[in-house]
Amino acid sequence: MSDDTVTRNPETGGEVLVPEGTSTIPVDIVETHVGQFGVHGSPDVSGYGGLITHTELPGPSERPYGGWFDEVADTLAASLGDDYDAIVESVVVAFDELTFNVRRDQLVRFVQILRDDPMLRFEMCPGVAGVHWLHDTGRELHSVYQFLSITHNRRIRVETTCPDEDPHVPSITSVYPTADWHERETYDFFGIIYDG
Repeated sequence: MSDDTVTRNPETGGEVLVPEGTSTIPVDIVETHVGQFGVHGSPDVSGYGGLITHTELPGPSERPYGGWFDEVADTLAASLGDDYDAIVESVVVAFDELTFNVRRDQLVRFVQILRDDPMLRFEMCPGVAGVHWLHDTGRELHSVYQFLSITHNRRIRVETTCPDEDPHVPSITSVYPTADWHERETYDFFGIIYDG
C-alpha cells in the first residue's frame, strides 16, 4: 500500500495524488467530461452516464520552489529585469519538474537567455510537443519545450500558448536549430504555425 494521499484543492475542487512528506500541489481543472462515451439524450444502459471526470493540470507554484529551481528562477529574473513578470505568466513545480509558462511574443528572447547565460546553459532542446485543450478558452493550443543543460545536468520545461483563432508561435530554430523537425511535427499534429 502506498503512503501517498489524495488531497482536494479547495480552490478548484480537483484532487491530486500527493506523495507523503510533500506539500499539496495546486490544481487547475481545464476540462470536465460527463459520461463515458459522449452520447447524450438517450437512455444510459452503460452505467457510465453519470460519470464526471476532470482534466487537471498542476497550477502555479509559490516561492520557494526548492533546490536548484530557485537558482534558475533567480537567474532568469535577473536577466529579464523588470520584464520578468510581463514575460513569465506562471511557474509550475510538479512531479520534480520546473515549468515556465511564457508569453508567446517573448518566447525567443526567453530561450536565448536559457541557452546563453553561463549560470543556466541549457544547450539542448531535445523536443517540442503540442497539446490541444478545447476548453482552455483563448489558450487552446499549447506548445511545450524540453530543455537540457549538459553543463549543469538539469532539465526544465517551457510552455507557451495561442488561441485556435490565431495559431501562431514564433519558431525557436534561430536559437535551437534542432527544434526544426519537432516544430514541423507539432504543426502536422496540432496545427500550430511556427513563424520564422
